[in-house]
Amino acid sequence: MSPLALISAIAIVLSLALPAAGQDQFAGRDKLRAHSNEFRKEIIKVADGVYLAVGYSLGNAILIQGDGGSIIVDTLSNVADAREVKAEFDKITKAPVRAIIYTHFHPDHVGGASAFAGADNPQIYSHQLLADRAPDIGRAGRDGGNQFGSGLPDALYINAGIGPGIGRRTSAGVQSGVNNGYLRPTRTFAEPKIDLTIAGVRLQLIHTPGETSDAISVWMPDKRVLMPGDDFYRAFPNLYAIRGVRLRPVDAWVSSLTAMIALNAEHLAPSHSRSISGAANVNAALTAYRDGIKSILDQTLDGMRKGERPDELVQHVALPPHLINNPYLQEFYGTVPWAVRAIYTDYLGWFDGNAAKLFPLPEKERAEKIVALAGGAAQVLTRGRDALTKGEFQWAAELADYVLDTDAASIDAKRLKAAALTELGERQTSANARNYLLSAAQFLLRDLPPVQ
Repeated sequence: MSPLALISAIAIVLSLALPAAGQDQFAGRDKLRAHSNEFRKEIIKVADGVYLAVGYSLGNAILIQGDGGSIIVDTLSNVADAREVKAEFDKITKAPVRAIIYTHFHPDHVGGASAFAGADNPQIYSHQLLADRAPDIGRAGRDGGNQFGSGLPDALYINAGIGPGIGRRTSAGVQSGVNNGYLRPTRTFAEPKIDLTIAGVRLQLIHTPGETSDAISVWMPDKRVLMPGDDFYRAFPNLYAIRGVRLRPVDAWVSSLTAMIALNAEHLAPSHSRSISGAANVNAALTAYRDGIKSILDQTLDGMRKGERPDELVQHVALPPHLINNPYLQEFYGTVPWAVRAIYTDYLGWFDGNAAKLFPLPEKERAEKIVALAGGAAQVLTRGRDALTKGEFQWAAELADYVLDTDAASIDAKRLKAAALTELGERQTSANARNYLLSAAQFLLRDLPPVQ
């Protein structure tokens, strides 16, 4: 289905049941749209000889000027993005690249290395865990969900929460490669930190596990510039990523932020979002970030000790009042409920203590019994459309699932679920939630006949 046809199909499906929606219902979406300003394209001078390229790719690239050479920290998602930034950096200096530093293994940080390296043959630095890491498993694209919204038409896409996008289609309809310029590290370290001098620039590479176990921060003691990689960005972090990963090392993330705060940096140049300057501003941002993460962890563990289950925990675990409106903890990327559920599972496993859930019925069998109890599939779908009209979008999606679990080919159930997921998606502040919900709706509608 073409992007235009998809949008038309969604509009028609929604119009079947929904009354006109007030604009305030889409406050989350509007907040996410305003957040796109964080990723406007710009080469930012962070300090003398330090430049941050933001808005050119999902992540940032950082240029450090040295004596007769330069250093690049993180290399964007792919060669095309990296070439564009390299051209901008060349306007600042044409000195050869002596070193490339990967803050961690994610593709949006290592994918454009070859474009920056060119023929300069730089050393490429990372933590040893980057070289040793096992491949991600993920969800293999099942059910069409995609937290980055890579296949969404432009009319439905806003941003990726921590950057403009990854794997987005160009105006010509060609999807740029991701990670197609990765170069293997030539120098790794396994110590807590190492001291380097590259092109006359003193650096410390500090192992600061957080978003990943191999994460490092780059510290310039002479200019008091800290590059924290993905341990800090202008959004509540993905303590758990819905694309399918293990819980991030939350305890270690808190400890890493504490170590960063102790450096008393004057400038913070993250690998997503814009830089921060002024020691007081940097300290306040890092402290709020650490305290926000720690609060969610502590509250969740405290509730678990009291015997609370995940569905109970997510009803009350929240950022403390003094942090709820902090600009660096808004849920543009991760969300508190996802973090709570992942922490519970990581500490206690899948079983929530309810004995009736030790040997649950298979989904299909449960659905068949519920549909029969409700009076048949037609009755369940009628109730689902009623729920959609009332704005009970989650319930509408769940009712559609009961029918789909008994009849995977049900066109009416697919349309109902697609409408519910679209309505849910359009109300999200989290880009991950929005992109996943809308991508799943697109997946459901792609092969359906036109609505008569």
